[in-house]
Amino acid sequence: MPFFTKNKLKSLKLEHVRLLIFFFVILFVTSCTPKLSNNITSFNKNESTTNYANAKNWAAHPNQQDNADRVPVSTFKDNQTNAQVDVFFLHPTTYTKKKINGAWNAPINDIELNTKTDETAILHQASIFNASGRVFAPRYRQAHLDVFFSQKNTPLAENALNLAYSDVKAAFLHYLKNENNGRPIIIAAHSQGTIHAGRLMKEFFDGKKLQKSLVAAYLVGMPIVEGYFDQIKVCESATETNCFCSWRTVKKGYIPKKYKLDNVVVTNPINWKTDNTYAAKELNEGTVLRKFDDDMRAGIVDAQIKDGFIWSNKPKFPWSFLITFRNYHIVDYNLFYANVRKNAIERSKNFIFRNK
Repeated sequence: MPFFTKNKLKSLKLEHVRLLIFFFVILFVTSCTPKLSNNITSFNKNESTTNYANAKNWAAHPNQQDNADRVPVSTFKDNQTNAQVDVFFLHPTTYTKKKINGAWNAPINDIELNTKTDETAILHQASIFNASGRVFAPRYRQAHLDVFFSQKNTPLAENALNLAYSDVKAAFLHYLKNENNGRPIIIAAHSQGTIHAGRLMKEFFDGKKLQKSLVAAYLVGMPIVEGYFDQIKVCESATETNCFCSWRTVKKGYIPKKYKLDNVVVTNPINWKTDNTYAAKELNEGTVLRKFDDDMRAGIVDAQIKDGFIWSNKPKFPWSFLITFRNYHIVDYNLFYANVRKNAIERSKNFIFRNK
C-alpha cells in the first residue's frame, strides 16, 4: 500500500483499515480470469480423490455448524432446515501464498488455508444462499493462484486444475448418492470455483437428465462465452429457472483489455437482465463489507453491462477515497450480496411452484 504513510495508518480507525485491506486484496487476484474451455484433459487416474464421507472435508454442510450458516443482518434468516432446494457451492482460489512443499495443489487438511477459505469465501459468498437452500461446499485440492499466471508451466497448471476438479466431481457424486434424494439444485461458484462448476455442469447437467433438477447456476468471476453449454441457456429474467447467470465486475469506465473477450454472456446482478439496461445504485439492496456482522450497506454500487463486464461505480464508505484500483473481482458477490440472496430465493420458489 505505497500511498499510505505510517502516520495516516495510525490515524485510521481499525475497522476502516480492515475494510480497505479487504478491497486491496483485489490487486493480487485480478489475473484469475481465463475463459472456460471446452478442451479439458483428464486428470491422472492414479491420483486418489478425497473422501467426502469425512465431514472434515466439507467447508459447509447442513449437518454441521459453519460460516455458511451466518447472516450479516438480523432481518436475514438461515433457512437451511426448512429449505426444499440444495446449493452446491465451489469456492474461489484461496491458495495464493508460497506453495506448500512446492505443490501446485493445496493439501485438503491445511488448517491455515481452510480457515482462510472459511472466513472469506464461505462467509462472504456461500452464506448468500442459506435462505434458499441447504449449502454444501466441499473443500478440494484447489490449484495454486500461479496456474492463472503460468505460461512456461502450462502442463503443470492444467494438471493442477484437473486434480482440483477430480475432488469437485468426487464431492458432487457423494452428494448425489447420499444427500440429494431428488431435490432441486443451485450451483454457485466464484473464480476458480466457476471453472470447476462449468465443467461439472457440462458433465452432469447439460443435456442430461439432471438438468431438469437445476434451479439455476451462479457462475461468477469467470467469462463464459456464448455456446459454452449446449442446452443450458443464460437466465433472461429474475425468476427464470433451469438457466445460468454470470458476471465480472470492474469500475465504471474501465475495460481490462487483457481479459476482454467477444461474445461473453453477462447477467446484471441487480436487475437480472442481459442487455445494457442501467440498474441504479438505489436498486442495490445491500453490499456486505469486510466486517460482515452488521456491515451491510444499501445503495452504494450500481451496475450496467459493458463489453463483457459489469460496470459499477466506485463503492463509497468511510475512507474509500483511498481505493485506486479498478478491478472488483474479489467482491463480485459482496457488492450485490442482498440482491443475489433475494434472487436465489425467488428462483427457488418459482422452481418449486412450477414443479409441483
